[in-house]
Amino acid sequence: MALNGVMVIDKPTAWTSHDVVAKTRNLLHERSIGHLGTLDPMATGVLVLVIGKMTRLCQFYEHSEKAYEGAIRFGFSTDTFDAEGDPLGPTQEVKVTLEDCRAAAAGFVGKLQQVPPPFSAKKIKGVPAYKLARKKQDVELRPVEVEVKEFSIAGMEAGLAEFRSRVSSGTYVRCLAHEMGQRLGCGGHLASLRRTAVAEFQLEDAHTLEQVAEAIGRGRLEELLVHPRRVLPYMPSVTADEDTVGRIRHGRSVNLAEFSRAKWVKVFAGQSELICLASRVAGSLFHPKVVLLG
Repeated sequence: MALNGVMVIDKPTAWTSHDVVAKTRNLLHERSIGHLGTLDPMATGVLVLVIGKMTRLCQFYEHSEKAYEGAIRFGFSTDTFDAEGDPLGPTQEVKVTLEDCRAAAAGFVGKLQQVPPPFSAKKIKGVPAYKLARKKQDVELRPVEVEVKEFSIAGMEAGLAEFRSRVSSGTYVRCLAHEMGQRLGCGGHLASLRRTAVAEFQLEDAHTLEQVAEAIGRGRLEELLVHPRRVLPYMPSVTADEDTVGRIRHGRSVNLAEFSRAKWVKVFAGQSELICLASRVAGSLFHPKVVLLG
């Protein structure tokens, strides 16, 4: 039986997002697996996997808010803006106070024009920036508007500042760390990063790859999947009768009178089988746009 669902993985450090997807494909014997937002290898935490027909939901998460916690090391900057890079100069004495750090962080909250780091997957004439940076070639990336909704410093000790942040999709947290170091005049880089949320998916929903393997061995993998009713919570849900399911199966519009003001509706067959996302055509008439039926 084909597996369709959403599963949150607690990505381990030193793994790429692609590594996690490849490992999960091997564990599940399922080729159709994607994710809702890359994490750098050094980062850990929430990596949301969409499996089978649920990959069709990716389009609804392209601009999802993300939340992080981590630490910034002051004293020197690196070429990658994180702990995996080479220092850009000698270590400097850090005379920054907690108050200085909090004041600087507050200046990054809001909409910003952020230039992506040179070691990133952003493409320049079709070539990823990190490939050019590794060859010591000039990397000129255009600034992109991002929004930092929260950037708070929880504490600071021995030049290491712990922070929490909530940011729009496309925001590079390591850029914030690098720019913090510049603003405070002592240099800085991202020392650690853990993603705690992507859209509605939280760290509390996450499972390790070892837990996934164990659940498969016990025949209980479905217990690790996010319940479909929790997916895209801003869309109302309706449980369809047999006639409505039949109409959807043949790509025909359906009447959902109770949702005449909604733009999208999640349609279920029973309590847990998400069969389609329907968009409103006019009035209470909805057309099945994203069909998940076999």
